[in-house]
Amino acid sequence: MTPPQKSRREILEGFVVANPNDAFARYGLAMECASSGDTAAAAEHYAKLLDAHPEYVPGYYQYGTLLARLGRKEEARKVLTDGVAAARKAGNSHAQSEMEAALNEVEQ
Repeated sequence: MTPPQKSRREILEGFVVANPNDAFARYGLAMECASSGDTAAAAEHYAKLLDAHPEYVPGYYQYGTLLARLGRKEEARKVLTDGVAAARKAGNSHAQSEMEAALNEVEQ
């Protein structure tokens, strides 16, 4: 008898446990939590990601837009504003413009 297959989330959780400072694994877990509707876990993982890796630009957009969808507009503004600065510092003009657009939507 073969053991049951692990879900994507379980696999990603294993990666994070094995490598808690791996930004890509943490980002993937946050994305998986968000896509499965576990927004509380997603927010927690995005926050941990950005605390440990403030240079990880994609995390700002995903976290900021998640917070906005949850109605946490002040937090979303802060995350997206920080993300614009991080993208500018990294020279990532595409991510910067996406976050500026998301920030404009939050401010409406």
